[in-house]
Amino acid sequence: MKLPGPAWAVDFFRFGIVGVAGFVVNTAAVYAVRGLVGLYAAGVLAWALAATTTWWLNRSWTFAGRGNGAMHHQWLRFLSVSLVGFVLYYTTFSLLVSHFRICAVQPVIAILGGVLLGMVSNFTLSRQLVFR
Repeated sequence: MKLPGPAWAVDFFRFGIVGVAGFVVNTAAVYAVRGLVGLYAAGVLAWALAATTTWWLNRSWTFAGRGNGAMHHQWLRFLSVSLVGFVLYYTTFSLLVSHFRICAVQPVIAILGGVLLGMVSNFTLSRQLVFR
């Protein structure tokens, strides 16, 4: 088994930092709109906002200069591959909120659980399919 090189490690570190920013955006959005649209819809809206934010930051910093095609096509590819991570995120988020009262009261716990599960797939697919 071949271990990833230093460029991979730098990319993963930067991707993780961008992920923290996405986590903050996601959490803030859930708390901001959950009273208006409900917790489950807030989770979906927050994911879309956080995914767009992380695409921009990854494009500008993590994978700067990589990728091809029009910017809006890259954004759509990023959202498409992020759907895998979204499925992991939203399934985890929904299960935690519906089964643990603390997660319904403090959804940041459910958000964190979902984000961590989606991160590895998002990084791998982003690096291989969006920012190559």
